[in-house]
Amino acid sequence: MRDLGLLVTHAYWPHETSVRNEPFAPHQVSRLTEALAANGLRLCPVYWEDAGQAWDRFAAVLPLMAWGYPQNPARFAAALDEIGAAAVPLLNSAAVIAANRDKGYLVELASAGAPVPPTIAIEAATPEAIRAAMAELGCAEAVVKPRVGAGAWRQSRVRVDYPLPPPEELPAGQALVQPFLPAVAQEGEMSVLVFGGVASHALRKLPKRGDYRTQGHHGATEAPAPLTDDLRQAVEQVLAIADPAGALAYARVDFVRGPDGGWLLMELELIEPFLYLAQDGTDGAHGARLFAEAVAARLPAA
Repeated sequence: MRDLGLLVTHAYWPHETSVRNEPFAPHQVSRLTEALAANGLRLCPVYWEDAGQAWDRFAAVLPLMAWGYPQNPARFAAALDEIGAAAVPLLNSAAVIAANRDKGYLVELASAGAPVPPTIAIEAATPEAIRAAMAELGCAEAVVKPRVGAGAWRQSRVRVDYPLPPPEELPAGQALVQPFLPAVAQEGEMSVLVFGGVASHALRKLPKRGDYRTQGHHGATEAPAPLTDDLRQAVEQVLAIADPAGALAYARVDFVRGPDGGWLLMELELIEPFLYLAQDGTDGAHGARLFAEAVAARLPAA
């Protein structure tokens, strides 16, 4: 049995208490533990915030539950450096993590032909920069989000005819500005989980009434959704650009319907996406099996 390190954080493991009421983190770990064991792999949660870990005891490290890293970027970077110095591979890779941490990747994917909403990167979320970006986009309503962030942290919906939120509610540094897409509030966000290049399952994340944020800790609801042909095609289009070599062990691809009815990429989560295994129609057995097989196939030889 080979050991895999699973990056976890004190705020969410072993019992998450600050975001949701249900023990969603243990459920995910339980399903993955069973599936990985069937592939000769033992999952070992390890706190990335704590220095001095013996990383070389692992065959590889999964950053899958390194939640909270945008709030502690220096320690997260140090942990990745320690793992690299121990010559232990990361899945997904260190290069993927470095690129995916900064949501400016959306601008790059758009320039390569991916279906991304119009997006402008700004150096600071100042009123002048936000207003200028909205004018360039030609939109009366926009979403301002940090380039390094997660869970709608310091993200704001703004309008040209309303005062901007206070600075503490806006990104603290570099940011992205995108037109607000009404479909996100009306029909929600569609997420597709992909393991080893294979689409596993999809779900709809619907914001609570009067909100646009699709995270459960903001009151959104999650329900299984069919993997329709148009969703599969949108996923294939994105991954053909983002992962032409098929190296990714896992990905979550988040879409919102655009004004023309097509799917637009909102996020390509390659570091620590929640996998929503409970929404795969088998209480996680199907998704966890695909995940475990993808990880096992990408491990170096023993």
